[in-house]
Amino acid sequence: MITALYLAHLNPVTNAHVEIINELKKNADKVKVMPVVFKSGDKEINSKSFPFNFEIRKKMLASIFGDSILVTDDYAFFAPFKKYMPPLLSPKSWELRKQILKGVQGDFFSYTGDKAEGYMLKLYRLKPKVGQRRALSAAAVKESLYDSALGRETDWKNNVPESVEKIIKENWDVIKKFSDLEDKTTRVLGMKFPKEGWSEQN
Repeated sequence: MITALYLAHLNPVTNAHVEIINELKKNADKVKVMPVVFKSGDKEINSKSFPFNFEIRKKMLASIFGDSILVTDDYAFFAPFKKYMPPLLSPKSWELRKQILKGVQGDFFSYTGDKAEGYMLKLYRLKPKVGQRRALSAAAVKESLYDSALGRETDWKNNVPESVEKIIKENWDVIKKFSDLEDKTTRVLGMKFPKEGWSEQN
């Protein structure tokens, strides 16, 4: 039994994500997809960089893959997020590895399209396979969504599956809410975290 682990923002799920997951399905018996989640207590923290909550992203994935993949919130950071730093030295970061491997039996590998992320996954013994970075990024699609909410012409619908387009439209209030807000995120060692919850539990 080989399990493919896919840790990603998936905010929103794009055509490029679908391509990656379909590839993983060909190379593994089981695909465990983990959209990143940031939590303070029981509350999920969302921001301009992470607008859609876990349940919406899970719904997007289910609309395409049904139950042919496993979608979990095991890639979850709990406030205060600074406790995960520095990587490798922080016990919290090793707890995260345990969460990621929850329920995984037999052999496994993780997927990333980013060389730096691949290096980190290797340090955590998550057996990364570094794929080719896709030209289409979720960040670019998200910017198109925000531009569209602000009344500009964009082609975001061409970059997501039809079922995901429908879910985005159903949750358009989320895009409108964040479209003209400041992006309250902080970047540490190449990783983005919400500012809320960085240094203290809310």
